[in-house]
Amino acid sequence: MTEVVLFHHAQGLTTGVEAFAAELRRAGHTVHVPDLYEGHTFKTLEDGIGHASRTGFGTVMERGIAAAQPLGEDIVYMGFSLGVMPAQRLAQTRPGAKGALLVDACLPVSEFGEAWPAGVPVQVHGMDGDPFFAEEGDLDAATELTDATEEAELFLYSGKNHLFVDSSLPSYDRAAAELLTGRAIEFLNGLR
Repeated sequence: MTEVVLFHHAQGLTTGVEAFAAELRRAGHTVHVPDLYEGHTFKTLEDGIGHASRTGFGTVMERGIAAAQPLGEDIVYMGFSLGVMPAQRLAQTRPGAKGALLVDACLPVSEFGEAWPAGVPVQVHGMDGDPFFAEEGDLDAATELTDATEEAELFLYSGKNHLFVDSSLPSYDRAAAELLTGRAIEFLNGLR
């Protein structure tokens, strides 16, 4: 069993994020899913980003950091899009990080330190035609990360959808989501 903290995307803690967490739990893992939006969900990505902007992206990230504080070490940090901010920061800076799963986003490692920490495996997942992932620097950051450490893997999926793993959204891509879920479970199983 691996313990995971899963941070939701900009549309909030949707039923699709909860469904993904349930898949990981069925595979035998403990999954915490903090609500960084305090109960708010949004029908569109634009509305969710607007909420995060009004709340403050820094505030959203700090809520994620605070949610992880009561938990012990040996945690895998996972985030979807906006949720990658706290997940990546914790994976890079919190002692005892066991691994990271970054979906639909990746920040430059320099945001949180000089290098990816040794002994912390990471997977980055995104669609090759997703304008947010492929065209706004996330794919470049993921490529730099995989070039800089053997502990990083990058998985690209064919398509243009952002938030393709969330089964409650129109952007859901069943085939890609199932492939990602299998890879994530295999990753977590390997950390036991």
